[in-house]
Amino acid sequence: MKKALICGISGQDGAYLAHLLLNQGYTICGTSRDAQISSFQNLLHLAIRDQVKLESMALNDFRSVLQVLTKIQPDEIYNLAGQSSVGLSFEQPVETLESITTGTLNLLEAIRFLGVPIKLYNAGSSECFGDTGQTAADETTPFRPRSPYAVAKAAAFWEVANYREAYGLFACSGILFNHESPLRPERFVTQKIVAAACRIAEGSTEQLYLGNMQIQRDWGWAPEYVEAMYLMLQQSQPDDYVIATGESSSLEEFVAAAFASVNLDWRNHVVIDNSLLRPTDLAVGKGNPVKAKDKLGWQAKYKMKQVVQMMVEAKRMFSKS
Repeated sequence: MKKALICGISGQDGAYLAHLLLNQGYTICGTSRDAQISSFQNLLHLAIRDQVKLESMALNDFRSVLQVLTKIQPDEIYNLAGQSSVGLSFEQPVETLESITTGTLNLLEAIRFLGVPIKLYNAGSSECFGDTGQTAADETTPFRPRSPYAVAKAAAFWEVANYREAYGLFACSGILFNHESPLRPERFVTQKIVAAACRIAEGSTEQLYLGNMQIQRDWGWAPEYVEAMYLMLQQSQPDDYVIATGESSSLEEFVAAAFASVNLDWRNHVVIDNSLLRPTDLAVGKGNPVKAKDKLGWQAKYKMKQVVQMMVEAKRMFSKS
């Protein structure tokens, strides 16, 4: 029976990954900065909270990381932890850099120090590519990060590549494009849109305030994307992969789909708020997942409109319960 350590298990991806690995017969340990006070709502939502062992671990503290790895002795580590909001990274750049870059380095160094064959998955990000224009980014596309979050993720990516080449570690990064689900908190714009549309459909008179609606993103379905993480660690050789649908849609199209799914016209309920614009933003994000299809046998089944529909259905079901 394999044992997996999931850093950042309380988040969207961590919870779905734990659910997937439990179904694969894994023993799961998840970490949080303070496991005693964390609610782990997403694990409760998926009804797997009691099937997961939880440990407190501070990723930016090497001693803490080393202690947990020594205690748990995992076969696989999935590093999904760290500050995860692009927008918040402009307000908290130091916390973002430390939680992502130092945290990743501590995991790599702890694996090297222990000298055991632990496989590491690192959560990369499509934000590292910056603005790719109409060209779909693949694994050879240069990084041009445009936010503190993207800078931190780019540094962590190269740390993983360096340890793989220098020390022979089985370490790889998944460069994931945007992926959504009902487990997204409302500070993410996709869930903010879905939640507002559902409330307005139920009679709320509120207006939805949004920033730049012309940005384009490659939106996928999070439960599918964690399958790609798992598959990367089942390969004979470690490598990095772009995970995406290969299709981009504008935020306006996302909004239109969300409101249409509750029989509303978004133009009657949305207000553009310039205070929500970021200092720098990406006009277009689009991924080329051909390598993942060829090497991992992974391909996205759900595209943006289906993702929106599933999020709306889940939100409406939750509000009734």
